[in-house]
Amino acid sequence: MKIVTDCAADMTNEELERLGVIQAPLFIQFPEGEVNSADISADEFYNRLEAMRPKIPTTAQPSSGIFAEIYRKLAKTEKNIFSLHISSGLSGTINSARDGGEQTKAEANVNFWDTLTLSGGERFQVLAAALANKAGWAMNAIQERLSAIREKTEVIYTLDTLEYLARGGRIGRVQALAGALLNLKPIIRVDTDGKYSTVAKGRSIGKSMTMITEHLKEKYGNTPLWVTVLHGRFAEKADVLTSEFKEKLNIAKLEVMRISPVLGVHTGPGIVGAAVVPMSLMSDLVV
Repeated sequence: MKIVTDCAADMTNEELERLGVIQAPLFIQFPEGEVNSADISADEFYNRLEAMRPKIPTTAQPSSGIFAEIYRKLAKTEKNIFSLHISSGLSGTINSARDGGEQTKAEANVNFWDTLTLSGGERFQVLAAALANKAGWAMNAIQERLSAIREKTEVIYTLDTLEYLARGGRIGRVQALAGALLNLKPIIRVDTDGKYSTVAKGRSIGKSMTMITEHLKEKYGNTPLWVTVLHGRFAEKADVLTSEFKEKLNIAKLEVMRISPVLGVHTGPGIVGAAVVPMSLMSDLVV
């Protein structure tokens, strides 16, 4: 079986190659032209983003035709395909994938999976699916494990500014202005319905990071965790959050990664947070 995902999963190039995962593009539309998010480095992207202020680029999901092309190409050697994508609550990508599957149903047998999350949380599910597939798991067993991972994963972050969310239409200008005036740094998580919800608002990035740590400690207790610290261009804050996690959480595996540029369009460079999953749901798969 072949595994397909999208670049919102924040998979590394090494992981894609090692596990044979195919990544559908998500696009960033700059005034001078469209760019595949996977083809632009994080620093190049943020340089261009900040140079555009007060405007921002837009984003676009892959078309059904792109998915159909991917599925047809894969079906030449393997007809069974498992396509896992960014939350339907945040993007229409999985709908494009399903339409692409409909176009190729005579050639390929495609199963679809809504991860109901994004970034590091989506990555956990893609990694699990690919590793379980390599280990010879049946589809129902893979989906059962993905359901457990989806239920137990937390993706949570805070932002230095709300202006990018406001400019991209994700929140209203009034809300963004109020946040700026009060110097509030919202703590946002991906909820069980695959959409964003606000957990709390700190008076500083430092306070919000501490509240993120406290939220995770309350949620997971002393459970051994796989923690992926995520940031845009906020390495110093990622280091601080990493130190807090090491002090207060039971960490079995820890990484620091940067989010995909296509996600950074809506957050700006000042984003820091984490994707967290109980290690027990991954440990029998990780090699």
